[in-house]
Amino acid sequence: MVFSSLEFIYIFLPIFLIFYYIFPSKYRNALLFLGSIIFYSVGTLDHPLYILLMIASILINYVIALGLEKTKKSSKFLLTIGIIYNFGWLFVFKYSDFLFTGINSVIKAFLPNQNFSIPLWNLILPIGISFYTFQIVSYLVDVYRKTCPAEHSIINLGTYICMFPQLIAGPIVTYNSIRKQLTKRTYSIDKVKSGIEYFILGLGLKVLLANPLGSIWSDVTNIGFESISTPLAWIGIIAFSFQIYLDFFGYSLMAIGLGHLLGFDLPENFNHPYISKSMTEFWRRWHITLGSWFREYVYFPLGGSKEGILKTIRNLLIVWMFTGLWHGAHLNFLLWGFLLFTIITLEKIFLKKQLDKYPIIGHLYMILLIPLSWAIFAITDINQLVIFFGRLFPFFSQTGEIINQLDYLKYLQNFGWLLILGLIFSTKLPLKIYNKIKDKPLGIILLIAIFWGATYCMYIGLNDPFLYFRF
Repeated sequence: MVFSSLEFIYIFLPIFLIFYYIFPSKYRNALLFLGSIIFYSVGTLDHPLYILLMIASILINYVIALGLEKTKKSSKFLLTIGIIYNFGWLFVFKYSDFLFTGINSVIKAFLPNQNFSIPLWNLILPIGISFYTFQIVSYLVDVYRKTCPAEHSIINLGTYICMFPQLIAGPIVTYNSIRKQLTKRTYSIDKVKSGIEYFILGLGLKVLLANPLGSIWSDVTNIGFESISTPLAWIGIIAFSFQIYLDFFGYSLMAIGLGHLLGFDLPENFNHPYISKSMTEFWRRWHITLGSWFREYVYFPLGGSKEGILKTIRNLLIVWMFTGLWHGAHLNFLLWGFLLFTIITLEKIFLKKQLDKYPIIGHLYMILLIPLSWAIFAITDINQLVIFFGRLFPFFSQTGEIINQLDYLKYLQNFGWLLILGLIFSTKLPLKIYNKIKDKPLGIILLIAIFWGATYCMYIGLNDPFLYFRF
């Protein structure tokens, strides 16, 4: 089940909210825990063991955290067990075939006459496992560090881990940031109002903008990179750049809105990243909770930037290789992570000062880098990635003849307005306009129009899963 579905909006959510508001406050966590399990179960009907895996993770991490709180001598051992257990499942589902494929390639290269190869498991990735694994691990580490107490209520812990607004695609919420809200949170008309606003605005970004923009990139990939012109290649990757932002930003707004309806304040996950003047600034504005997680639980423990430039570069390399792998078990994600490491390292050493000094140059620099980095992110096949870059930069390319050199004209004619809207909604302008009218009748009319427009698109089948569900 996804937020941008008729089943969720018209069946699950209203039924759940009716019971949630009727129940006394002391029982709401239990209801939220149960509702979240049901929500997750609907999306994993073909793989019921995934529900058992999540419940087992809650039970095991509950016990480990209590042990970390009570003991000092073996706390590091318990933490290690917890980290191995949680990341172990993530590795099995997400990276085992990636490892086996690499081993098979080595065997084939060095022992070409051998027919032996490790069979691939072809496991289906449990929805949201990358997100809730990071949340569980951050909880154990914080208990180990004594920066927060262990949760003695398994219902509260289960609510934290399984809360459906942020269960399957974030934002990544640390237990410490939400601990007090698990036991005491506020409900008000203003919070319900803001929750509805966040949800509808996010729904509109996802259904009315991200999905149509995604159709451009889908067309480009379906045509085949060998057959597209250079202008269409740029149109395609620019459309994908807008799609992935509006899709994930829209989901995050919907998650925050649902949190408000339930009395929670979930963290913001985006801060207009496409107006950045450097890649360093971009990654402080994009997927903020993921960046915070890596800083707090990987970069700072390694020493951060306090132990000289060489160790800083080493720490950045580790963080960005992990960031790449977190997004997917393909070589392109490692390449993407290494590219970001290289750019951010150069910015840290000397480049960012110049970019900050000349903002126009910084913006032009990011206008080029953003779509190029997303191209590496989007195309998992390295051979196809090389072909695509050959289309982007034909003067460096030796690819074959383009079948239709004027193919881009049709896309500009049919979708040029969408690209303009993608550009506009990547700035602060729409938010500034909405803030001026949101308390006026025009603001209410706008929200109703967005909601019914999105509903109609979902009804006629113009909807796609959120991009970040695959991670």
